[in-house]
Amino acid sequence: MLRHLSIRDFVIVAALDLEFDSGFSVFSGETGAGKSILIDALALALGARADASVVRTGETRADITAEFDTHALVDQWLDAQALASSQAEDGDAHDGTVLLRRVIDTNGRSRAFINGTVATLAQLREVGEMLVDIHGQHAHQLLMRPDAQRELFDTHAGLTDVAAAVSRAWRGWRDAAQAVEHAQTRDRELQLERERLAWQLAELDKLAPQPGEWEEVNSEHRRLSHSANLIDGVQGALGALSESDDAMIAHLGTIISKLRDLAEIDSALNDALAALEPAEIQLQEAAYSLSHYAQRLELDPDRLAEVEKRLDALHSAARKFRLRPEALPEEHQARRAQLDALDAAADLDSLRAAESKAKDAYLAEARKLSKARTKAAKALGAAVTTGMQELSMAGGSFDVALVALPEGGAHGLEQIEFRVAGHAGVPLRPLAKVASGGELARISLALAVIASTASPTPTLIFDEVDTGIGGGVAEVVGRLLHQLGRDRQVLCVTHLPQVAARGDHHFQVAKSTNGKSGTVSTVTPLDRTSRIEEVARMLGGLEITATTRKHAKEMLTA
Repeated sequence: MLRHLSIRDFVIVAALDLEFDSGFSVFSGETGAGKSILIDALALALGARADASVVRTGETRADITAEFDTHALVDQWLDAQALASSQAEDGDAHDGTVLLRRVIDTNGRSRAFINGTVATLAQLREVGEMLVDIHGQHAHQLLMRPDAQRELFDTHAGLTDVAAAVSRAWRGWRDAAQAVEHAQTRDRELQLERERLAWQLAELDKLAPQPGEWEEVNSEHRRLSHSANLIDGVQGALGALSESDDAMIAHLGTIISKLRDLAEIDSALNDALAALEPAEIQLQEAAYSLSHYAQRLELDPDRLAEVEKRLDALHSAARKFRLRPEALPEEHQARRAQLDALDAAADLDSLRAAESKAKDAYLAEARKLSKARTKAAKALGAAVTTGMQELSMAGGSFDVALVALPEGGAHGLEQIEFRVAGHAGVPLRPLAKVASGGELARISLALAVIASTASPTPTLIFDEVDTGIGGGVAEVVGRLLHQLGRDRQVLCVTHLPQVAARGDHHFQVAKSTNGKSGTVSTVTPLDRTSRIEEVARMLGGLEITATTRKHAKEMLTA
């Protein structure tokens, strides 16, 4: 439920703070006073699109803040988005309210906040849809459009998720059908491309490059091409260490042996001995390692030729495919994947099978939607027909027709068409062709009230939805909205005294002009006395008489 609305420098509103309560609240005022501006400001706080024109002339930015009581679904959403109120008490993730804020500057830049945390417009819209349902003053005109009729019907019936699944399945079927068509029209091109890839892949298959092979072959080539130098160097090192007459290891062993004898005489030599003994061990290990390496060394011109041939093959292939030799294994796998993809694209049987499967999936979802729509159509038709009787369309009837589409479509197997008969004995015909302006307004209002009854949204806003009606019908509209306000918070912008008199709370919107501030719109909560004056104004026009005041008092008393 909307608790508080704060508006700063929005269009012709300089500063406004309004407190709201439960029940049915009405806004009235002269034409152009800014009644609908309040709804537009709230819509911005709920994520509607905006531009720089909403900023009040001479100011730098418009700022709108709306505070709502939450409910379970909103609390769960706030938790999931990590946007719960920071003012909640310890141990409780929520304080029962959510604060939505929108700031728009003169450059058209917009910022959004939820509970003081920066948010996206998508997040504002998502939480806003759980808090408020706005029925605009042009809703009855939208009913002329088939897509608006379908969306209203599916939303009222709770079928939006099923309808979305049908749309996804439809796109899957269309994509599969296009793949078949694409394969048929490009069959020759695909065949040429396949032949080119098959030739390239055959060359790479024959070469069979392995990951890391280029580095390994290069390393082996360096070793084989320098085998003579390696053999000479290793043998020389071995001779110097252990195999010559004056080998280092033997000479060092003699020194260590003598020092051991001398250390028996003077222990001060033990430090030198401790340093030399590890050196002898390390030299022996080095000699062993060189000996082991020398056993594997040999001059192998045949193997060197093989390695050089492999290097040349890898290098030639790399030049042909215009890439580095070390990238050949990756390219090999990529060409194989491309050929597999082309084979699949050229496999019309498989593509047709995939199309058939996608079509079956679409039909399964679409039939499920059709079954649910058939059931919901009867219920909505009966409910709106009943509403029409209350709105002075006695004998009239309303029907939701499901017009079959031969091939189906993105929104199902049928077109939703609202049909109406304004009087008894008149055949049902499409709403867009037979309803007059007044009838269309009344049917739209009946749909809005019925749809709102089925919606869990706690706050309902009706922005001049009573346009085009009056007299006894206006009294019925006021009664319907008042009844709706018993279970929900209902806000209504109206120009009808019969509707205004039914409000639990009444706000007057007025516009004034002065030299300093320019044109400014203000909103004033009305008490009993001021409500009589406002309803009298709505009844009598420019001049308020004792008679209109008496009539207004009677309406409010009733």
